[in-house]
Amino acid sequence: MEIINQWTKETSELIKKKVIEHNMEQLPDHLKTPNENIGFTLKDDNGNLKGGITGNMFWNHIIINFLWVDEGYRKEGYGSILLNKLEMYAKENDCRLIYLDTFSFQAPAFYQKNGYEIFGVIEDHPRGFDQYFLQKRLM
Repeated sequence: MEIINQWTKETSELIKKKVIEHNMEQLPDHLKTPNENIGFTLKDDNGNLKGGITGNMFWNHIIINFLWVDEGYRKEGYGSILLNKLEMYAKENDCRLIYLDTFSFQAPAFYQKNGYEIFGVIEDHPRGFDQYFLQKRLM
C-alpha cells in the first residue's frame, strides 16, 4: 500500500461519492434526500453574468458555497435578492436549515442583516482575519 500526493478531479469525485455512500448507509430512510447542486444567476440586459449564488442541497438543508455580485452592482440589493431566491427554493423543498462560511473581509454583516446567526468563528484565519460560520433556521 502506498500514499501518493496527487489530485485529480476524477479521484476527488470518487472520494466524495464514497463518503456520501457511507453516510447514506448510516441514515434511516426518512432522512435520505437527493444530493443536488443548485444555483441562481444575475444577468444584465445583454446576458452578461453579474452575480450568482451556488449551493448544495441534501438532508433537508442547503450549504451555500458561493455568493458573488459584480462590484458595479453591489449595494443595490442584488445579493439579498439572490439569497432570498435560494431561501424560497429551500422552503419549497422542505429544507430546515441553510448554512455557510464567510470571512471578516467578505460579508458576515450582510448575512446577519439577512437573518443569519453566527454559530462559530475561527479566529486569525487567514492570519489577521476571521472565518465565520452562519446559519439560518427555516423551520
